[in-house]
Amino acid sequence: MKSVLFTTSRLCLASAMAAGLGAVPSLAQDADEEPEARRLGAVTVTAQRREENLLDVPLSVSAFSAEQLEATGAVDITSIQRSTPNATIEVARGSNSTLIAFIRGVGQQDPLWGFEPGVGLYVDDIYVARPQGAILDIFDIERIEVLRGPQGTLYGRNTIGGAIKYVTKKLGDEPDLKAKVNVGSFSQLDAIVSGSVPLSDTFAVGGAIAKYDRDGYGSNLNTGAEHYDKDVLAYRLSAEWQPSSDLFFRLAYDRSEDDSNAKHGHRLLPSADGTIPVTGNVFDTRAGIGDANSVETEGYSLTGEWTVNSNVTLKSITAYREGSTVTPIDFDALPQADFDVPATYQDDQFSQEFQLVYTGDKLSGVAGIYYLDGNASGNFDVILSGLGLTVYQAGDQKKENFSIYGDFTYDFTDEWSLSLGGRFTQDETTADVLREVWLGAGSGSFDPSNTTSVFFATQTDFRGLTRDDEEFTPRVSLSYQPTDDLNFYATYAQGFKAGGFDPRARADLDPTGLSEQGFGPEFVDSYELGLKGSFFDDTLVLNTAVFFAEYSDQQITVQSGADSDNDGINDTFVSSVFNAGKSEYTGLEIEGAWYISDEFTLLGNLGFIDAEITEIISADMNIADQFVTQNTPEMQGRLALNYTNELGVDKGEISITGALSYRDEYNLFNVENSGFAAGANPLFPAGGPPLDPDSYTLADLSIVWTSPSEKYTLGLHGRNLTDEEYRVAAYNFVTPSQLGVDSAYSAFYGAPTTITASLSVDF
Repeated sequence: MKSVLFTTSRLCLASAMAAGLGAVPSLAQDADEEPEARRLGAVTVTAQRREENLLDVPLSVSAFSAEQLEATGAVDITSIQRSTPNATIEVARGSNSTLIAFIRGVGQQDPLWGFEPGVGLYVDDIYVARPQGAILDIFDIERIEVLRGPQGTLYGRNTIGGAIKYVTKKLGDEPDLKAKVNVGSFSQLDAIVSGSVPLSDTFAVGGAIAKYDRDGYGSNLNTGAEHYDKDVLAYRLSAEWQPSSDLFFRLAYDRSEDDSNAKHGHRLLPSADGTIPVTGNVFDTRAGIGDANSVETEGYSLTGEWTVNSNVTLKSITAYREGSTVTPIDFDALPQADFDVPATYQDDQFSQEFQLVYTGDKLSGVAGIYYLDGNASGNFDVILSGLGLTVYQAGDQKKENFSIYGDFTYDFTDEWSLSLGGRFTQDETTADVLREVWLGAGSGSFDPSNTTSVFFATQTDFRGLTRDDEEFTPRVSLSYQPTDDLNFYATYAQGFKAGGFDPRARADLDPTGLSEQGFGPEFVDSYELGLKGSFFDDTLVLNTAVFFAEYSDQQITVQSGADSDNDGINDTFVSSVFNAGKSEYTGLEIEGAWYISDEFTLLGNLGFIDAEITEIISADMNIADQFVTQNTPEMQGRLALNYTNELGVDKGEISITGALSYRDEYNLFNVENSGFAAGANPLFPAGGPPLDPDSYTLADLSIVWTSPSEKYTLGLHGRNLTDEEYRVAAYNFVTPSQLGVDSAYSAFYGAPTTITASLSVDF
């Protein structure tokens, strides 16, 4: 602990000297504007369900405006990972649009139905229950907020690790039309058009459509298809009606269609017989299952607000969402069907939320009732052609959630305020789990046209499993603001995630029947001390937080190959989920900006976390030393320098931003993978390289010109300019146990060097 505190002290001092690291408002501002318009501290957020200055919010929040994201060439929500301390926001392995998110060490690695994300994603206050299709492209937005730590006393769904809020633009009271075109590396061609028009003094309609196309960073050397390509169509439509100054209604629809090719990954080992070598390009693959992939999501929502009086506002949010995924997953990444998994997923959700927002002289806050009825299902084959069999897995899980929450702040004096919040959550889970074994390549259950395979046995057939989880989770925060520009706060919050059922459960290998009981809920107790301040006439903004979190009853998922007939060959896989984990997280976060002069601004962020699994109980023994925390680098940060200046009379404005983003080495799974030595596996006698990512630094540079009228914006964005090779996900079914003949030992990588030119026109 002494070493941790010493390291933390050094980091804090170094960061303060570097002038505060974090998210700030748009930097492209006229030097002749009044100083008040350039105040770095004036960032408005709705983290507490009411508009507030970010400095006044006693929460760890990072906020990114549309102008900021535009200035740095951000493409989708994974871009904010570089500017958010202690966060991992990445595309899931074997996927183009499935979200994997961890904040302060808490998240969810497995996107299969039956597992809930530990970090909540909200689109205009609507919780998105499933991670498929959740890699949202950035267009027509107002801002993105990232809240770190347990959430639940302020919004709809309780989330144990944090929340990402994607806020789209409201319609204006004048006609508006904007268009943007991006062209760049790998034949990138994007087109985005958005607009709105008032049809009367009280009614307006609007919409946005975006088409993203790009060739792959690599190729499927077996089929010739593009690999890591992009083919996405997304659009939104909305109508807003304000019959009076007290009433407001918004009806919205959105849809996304991702037809990018399947992403199979780069195999790090040759084939078991040694005839197929490792590809020379990490973005290439030799997968043989096929490349056709489809992810479709859509949603409808109706929001109503009634301002009863100057103190009370009532709000209703009604929403329905659904999604469908058809994807081929080639685990072995080789032409043969040694470990191929064709899969389909479906999900739908209905949610209803009622809120009361109160704002008084001394007391302010929010109270609400939330209901969610969500269904997630799917099926897939695990084709092990080298062993002459297929494992078929199918099932569904239904989550019905009812919650009552409230969070209110009372100002004792102008300086001191106390926030008290609480949430009662009732979760009911219902599940079906089916697992069959077929002899042959593929099953008749997944593909009824398959008449060559023969049904062999049913290993699991659970129908109508149910469990109920109820919990009250509190939040308390004390805030001291000696001046308008300084806020000290201390917060305690508890997070809770309900239990469920393992969608891969094996009843035939579970004579105790415990798999039918499912796994229980997990909890996080989070303690935080924070300082937010604006200094030196608002030229320096510094937001800092230190935190300690105890993560208990952690849901640990372990999957490995298994030998069902004792012939020495793993011919199936075993999955288990158990509440055996306890972890501790101690960390530091600093974010802010320094307005050096009218031309230069320094900004960035720094996150440090000491994450340790302290207990994993197995057979009455603590085996925590065999496990590690996942997707949680010890240190990560970003430092950026922006130059903004007028080019001259009627020549517009230039903004140049250079940035370096750093992430420490980290573990992708709860078990460390540093490779395996020569001779450790007889099928791969040369051994295997590590799968866990090394530390890396990414260099970005953006140049943006804005015309004097602000009608035209021209940008040039270079990302990963040093062409850093870095891993973001992996498959491992070789060590410690192997599944299939060639098995799976593959990695997925972040984007190489890309250059994008953009032109925006505001008509």
